[in-house]
Amino acid sequence: MKSNKKEPAQFDVDALHAALDGERIARGLNWKDVSAESGVSASTLTRLSQGKRPDVDSLTALTHWLGLSADRFMGVPQKGFGGASPLAQISSILRDDPNLNKAAATALDQLIKATYARLRTSR
Repeated sequence: MKSNKKEPAQFDVDALHAALDGERIARGLNWKDVSAESGVSASTLTRLSQGKRPDVDSLTALTHWLGLSADRFMGVPQKGFGGASPLAQISSILRDDPNLNKAAATALDQLIKATYARLRTSR
């Protein structure tokens, strides 16, 4: 018989670090710049890259710098974009990016979809 007890959410440090790295690249920054802009120490950013969890103040500062909710990293399915798949979300985001023209957004979208199809695991 199945238990109705919910599993506790697990914080996804790797997802936070990947988001930080993506935003860092998008803004043309280095990690020292991320530290200065976010107000989070360089040593905390290094610990994140090693899979260590941030303290609550650092998490708050980093998610604020990213412009994302901390819920994004809590290991629970997100309801954003009406529950759309990650690929649909990525496609939408790329096409809304003011730093990309239509051709560039399409090229990135195709690259990501092809890579996803190649690397995804079967369930």
